[in-house]
Amino acid sequence: MAGRKKGNEGRAPGGGGYAKSGKPRPGTGGNRRRGLEGKGPTPPAHMRPWHADRQAAAARDNRPAGGGRGGDTPYRSGYREENRAPRGGSDGPEMVAGRNSVVESLRAHVPAMALYVTSRAQEDERVAEAVQLAGDAGIAVLESGMPELDRLTDGTVHQGVALRVRPYDYAYPEDFTERSLPTPPLVVALDGVTDPRNLGAIVRSAAAFGAVGVVVPSRRSAGVNAGAWKASAGALARVPVARAVNLTRALEMYKGRGFFVAGLDAEGTTDVHEMPVADGPLVLVVGSEGRGLSRVVAAACDLLVRIPMTSGTESLNAGVAGSIALYEIATVRSAARQAL
Repeated sequence: MAGRKKGNEGRAPGGGGYAKSGKPRPGTGGNRRRGLEGKGPTPPAHMRPWHADRQAAAARDNRPAGGGRGGDTPYRSGYREENRAPRGGSDGPEMVAGRNSVVESLRAHVPAMALYVTSRAQEDERVAEAVQLAGDAGIAVLESGMPELDRLTDGTVHQGVALRVRPYDYAYPEDFTERSLPTPPLVVALDGVTDPRNLGAIVRSAAAFGAVGVVVPSRRSAGVNAGAWKASAGALARVPVARAVNLTRALEMYKGRGFFVAGLDAEGTTDVHEMPVADGPLVLVVGSEGRGLSRVVAAACDLLVRIPMTSGTESLNAGVAGSIALYEIATVRSAARQAL
């Protein structure tokens, strides 16, 4: 056929990567279109058979029964490695900006990496206090220029001082089922609590009333940041917080290991101080103010309990409600120990 290169006979005009003239289309290299099609997004590591993470997960899934992490707690079916949120500071470091916020964070013993101060700001009394507190805590104090602080704080009003807070080292939900913990253990789980101050307040109450840990979902939930540290008044250094990829699965895991799961909800039919299993291994689930527990989390609970209110029109935020419920549970447990 006239005008065609040798070897192109029989190829449809314009087909594949060729123009009507029979020449390769610019940019195709003469390849066929299907050879240039993408293969979709790269699958996560645990779905790639050749990846080291997938092989390690397969080895963990095939471990003998009773061979749990550290040899203490057996893993059960239904709660596998992919359902565990990563341990460690996945949120990255946080910058606390402003004189008052920085001083309050240092007073609350928020774990920090460095204090950044401009030379002019050091003349301020509050900034001088921050420098003193950081020095006493062994935190590096670095002199910085205003442009550098603007960049570090992403344009937040910093008043010449900022504190870089360390990422929080989260625990695993199953850490709170280990045999070395007090018997019977008490765990607090939060569903939809997005205010870090409520998280900090609940951790503070958990420390006061004997809970071994707090569990939060890894999504749509407050994490441990400077605000949570300040509200906890240092209790976060004593009570660990764990992240769960799926809170419902974590609750099922606890039930499989002998825990009773009680959800705190205004629609509950049992008063919290009358809960029949308060003196046993227990998970108390606290929902958000207004929305309460989500439908799937409420369905995963063995029992829904409530705080009796003298006025039906009032409501309590998550921090206050969790503190009251923990106090009532601690009272029941104390009475049960005295009766032995």
